[in-house]
Amino acid sequence: MSKPIESYALIGDGETAALVGRDGSIDWLCWPDFDDDACFCALLGTDDNGRWSIAPRAPVIDVSRRYRGDTMILETRMRTADGTVRITDFMPIRETLSAVVRIVEGLSGAVEMDCDVDPRFDYGALAPRWETSADGAVAVAGRHRLTLRASVPVGVKDGGAKAAFRLREGERHTFVLARTDAWDNDAPHLDVDAVLGATQAHWERWISGFDPTRTRWAAAVKRSLLTLKALTHARWGGLVAAPTASLPEVPAGGMNWDYRYAWLRDSTFTLGAFLNAGFKAEATAWRDWLLRAIADDPGSLRIMYRVDGSRHLSEWTVDALPGYREARPVRVGNAASTQKQLDVYGEVLDTLALARRVGIAATDHQCVVERRLAEHLAQVWQDRDAGIWESRGEPKRYTYSKAMCWVGFDRVLRHCDLPGELRATLSECRDKVHAEVCREGWNPGLETFTQSYGSHDLDASLLLLPLVGFLEATEPRMAATIERIRSDLDQDGLIRRMRAKGDGEDEGAFLPCSLWMADCLRLQGRPELAEDYLERVLGVANDVGLLSEEYDVPGRCLAGNFPQALTHLGVVNTALSLCGPVVDRGGG
Repeated sequence: MSKPIESYALIGDGETAALVGRDGSIDWLCWPDFDDDACFCALLGTDDNGRWSIAPRAPVIDVSRRYRGDTMILETRMRTADGTVRITDFMPIRETLSAVVRIVEGLSGAVEMDCDVDPRFDYGALAPRWETSADGAVAVAGRHRLTLRASVPVGVKDGGAKAAFRLREGERHTFVLARTDAWDNDAPHLDVDAVLGATQAHWERWISGFDPTRTRWAAAVKRSLLTLKALTHARWGGLVAAPTASLPEVPAGGMNWDYRYAWLRDSTFTLGAFLNAGFKAEATAWRDWLLRAIADDPGSLRIMYRVDGSRHLSEWTVDALPGYREARPVRVGNAASTQKQLDVYGEVLDTLALARRVGIAATDHQCVVERRLAEHLAQVWQDRDAGIWESRGEPKRYTYSKAMCWVGFDRVLRHCDLPGELRATLSECRDKVHAEVCREGWNPGLETFTQSYGSHDLDASLLLLPLVGFLEATEPRMAATIERIRSDLDQDGLIRRMRAKGDGEDEGAFLPCSLWMADCLRLQGRPELAEDYLERVLGVANDVGLLSEEYDVPGRCLAGNFPQALTHLGVVNTALSLCGPVVDRGGG
């Protein structure tokens, strides 16, 4: 049985990340980058699909864990009848070498311990060839070489490296697993104490750029910021939506998607969160990544890219993996990357306008991109599309998509130097789309805006309309829509994306939507209700403050890919906005 999603914590080196369970098992790691093949894949299968476990041999009576201060260094304390041990897990910030370091310390008694390093490359399918070495073992498979160095004797058996040792009070053992290319020599030795100190200093130095007096929820904001930094590729500047693939939105269902990519839709949330928290360098790096990904062809805009900015995300299924709690198929890649989603144009243009407003100087390339995106949008804004939720059904005229087309026109008209004829054309488009959305997106019988033109379906994405300045949150039609969503899509204090069907195939409550509701209520001058929604979201975080995409209310568990950047972006923006002025998306 797969572990609950909330049992995992995240460690990372700035270019990839691993999930560590409460039982001391690393069950997910893609090497060398976020979107490369997983070599530890037990998260989506069984122990036979790859993991690295360090744990007491006897039953564990109690487990507690925490991050060491404001860092991504994880400390897990395990107590057995024979004594207590502490495992410290981290990845040194990558310079030339990517490695996982595990330090095991005896705190009391004498505990028999087992270490099992069982990588399986090609998403859990390929066992490497192992050889022992003077201080550990070396594994090779395809293009990968893993060098394990340990302070205890290591043997090789059944496709893995094994160690058994007794840990007494005051004793300490170290394990370092480093990845290099197969054609290189074994990884160089790491000074464990030196890299531990450097890693701690790195995270503490970075988060010191945030002023905790800005919000009453400083601890949650700092943990969200650290998580977002860990999901941002240090060299390329791209932010992955999550470090995982195919964690299900529906228990044992088929809504299992690969989220290890950078979504353009998240761009304004990302820029705003980093700017609001005081991290202009990260915001600028994200803007630069965005421009590189778009290049010079707006007509070929993708909704998501690989974290290095490349475009090919072909979707396929890993049939050898049974899936997280039997949720099949296990998907790698994402076919939605080629969908037509008109809202993305508005989100990109909103991001670039926001960057201008806060003093990130526009480059010549940015000016060209803005103009060409707007010109292309003028040609396509009336088309049908797949919508914000990436429907794989028939394209529709989604209300949110059309409103974001208005945002795109609005931002270019407000912030860009345009020739007179083009300005007139875009101004006409802006007026037309606003009038159309207010006419066709509004259902007078239900007295609410609906998901698509002429439909009766509610959609929580409409909560974003006042946040982007399309209509004021207090405007009668918008206020009625907010209240209808609040009454009809609320599930135990959290907001669903759409109405539940009650057919056993319903996804969980979508956590970012609950934060958008909080933002709308704040704009309406109802801060107490807004705070309730924020508190409800924070209340479902796991013991180390991490949040997924959704929360399964009946099952009382996190659901979907984890940890989810969009949720943590929402925590930062909402918690800061409830306590003072922030950079808003209204376009002013």
